[in-house]
Amino acid sequence: MPKLILASKSPRRRELLDRMGLAHTVISVDTDEHFPDGLSPEDVVTYISKGKALAAAAQVTPEDLVITADTMVFLDDKKLGKPKNEEDAFAMLSALSGRGHTVCTGVTVMQGSRLLTEAEATHVYFAPLSEDTIRAYIRTGEPMDKAGSYGIQGMGALLVEKIDGDFFNVMGLPVRRLSTMLKQFGVDILS
Repeated sequence: MPKLILASKSPRRRELLDRMGLAHTVISVDTDEHFPDGLSPEDVVTYISKGKALAAAAQVTPEDLVITADTMVFLDDKKLGKPKNEEDAFAMLSALSGRGHTVCTGVTVMQGSRLLTEAEATHVYFAPLSEDTIRAYIRTGEPMDKAGSYGIQGMGALLVEKIDGDFFNVMGLPVRRLSTMLKQFGVDILS
């Protein structure tokens, strides 16, 4: 099996690859995460994921198998990034309260000049949240480094009423989709 490289700073993505039993090396890439206007949520995350893979190419060999990803939260097709401060987190969580939103992840697998990029969308529905609940969640500190101001793998799970789609996608890496993409590069995780 070729050397597997995760080009990501995300501890959650590292954890998910570990859970999948995939030995990997982590590298960091810095890329411009701006994107052209008019793209759909799925096109935005695939555009950025592909850019991360191309940026990683300078740090790897052509035999290495590189995985990159980009996850964003969208409410009514408007991107919700990481909160700037507690009031920004409060505004985002208030907007999500009692509503559905979409978490999109673009995933790229690259080996040499071969590149495959796909997107996964998961619909997440928040329960109606009181101001006290939102403030209590913000006091945990968990929202401050998360897109959309919540982490479903932590205390943020208490805000979620239901999801439609891949749970792991909401954490930042759609593992089922990644496993089918890796098969196209000769890596069958269950074999």
